[in-house]
Amino acid sequence: MLTFQNIIGQQSIKTHFENAISTGKVSHAYILSGEEGMGKMTLAEAFALSLLCENRDQAPCLVCHSCKQVLSHNHPDLIYVTHEKPASIGVDDIRYQLNDTVGIKPYSSKYKIYIVDEAEKMTQQAQNALLKTIEEPPAYAVIILLTSNQEMFLPTILSRCIQLKLKPLKDREVKDFLIKEKKIPEDKAEVYGAFARGNLGKAIHLAESEEFQIVYQTMLALLKHLRGMDIAELMETIRKLKDDHLNLDECLDFMQLWYRDVLMFKVTKDINLLIFKEEYASINDMSKNSSYQGLEAILEAIDKARVRLKANVNMELVMELMLLVMKEN
Repeated sequence: MLTFQNIIGQQSIKTHFENAISTGKVSHAYILSGEEGMGKMTLAEAFALSLLCENRDQAPCLVCHSCKQVLSHNHPDLIYVTHEKPASIGVDDIRYQLNDTVGIKPYSSKYKIYIVDEAEKMTQQAQNALLKTIEEPPAYAVIILLTSNQEMFLPTILSRCIQLKLKPLKDREVKDFLIKEKKIPEDKAEVYGAFARGNLGKAIHLAESEEFQIVYQTMLALLKHLRGMDIAELMETIRKLKDDHLNLDECLDFMQLWYRDVLMFKVTKDINLLIFKEEYASINDMSKNSSYQGLEAILEAIDKARVRLKANVNMELVMELMLLVMKEN
């Protein structure tokens, strides 16, 4: 678990929480929204750690009994609301774990904190049950809702919570973290950072994912040799993608970043602007043999493929049409 000082980015949210703690103006309900992997739980736990610390001045001490309990996920006044059904948080989950216990005063702290992860999964009945507590909360209660889609909340829930939205990190911040903390080589860290689009959790997952390493090598081999492949070889590649159950979104992301590099180098001739610096020779060759119109057509074909796949158009047909555009251009 991290303190605010160690959390990368999200400065406005950290400042909001720190000001609330220092002034004593802590709200009874917060919504932290952002993509999975962006650090919602980390921020919520850092906030809880600061609120519950027995010796807090500017930062939690990390050594008092309360801090140790929070760090070991064993603090009686920090409750994680769970749910057995993967797809939903039901009214009974909210009643038994939150509503029925919120009236009991904190055991050892000034605050009693509830963290509801995946809160967008609350049913309408569960949200209405929660609303009763949010409308008339005990002074010591702090409820933190974590969500990747706050549009699923009732307007009445939204209007009674402080809404804080996480922002993507800069690629450089993600890259530096991977190099320093995860000991990832710089060239790989640059690729993971670009793929993650500011989502540190996703970047870490990619760096540790064996499946992504397969995607990486498969896409690299395909794109470098695409022009020399005949139709039979293209179809065999598509069948392999399907048989290996590779993540097609990641495959398309890879292609998009690759051709972005080709286009960038064609315009600037600056190797420092490339994501795939290690593949400079191939990218340089492609940039010489591709027109601006051709590269734009390829990037447009990738976008169309993404839309068609989401619309459940036949995967083999979608990929074939896209790869033919790439081959021709």
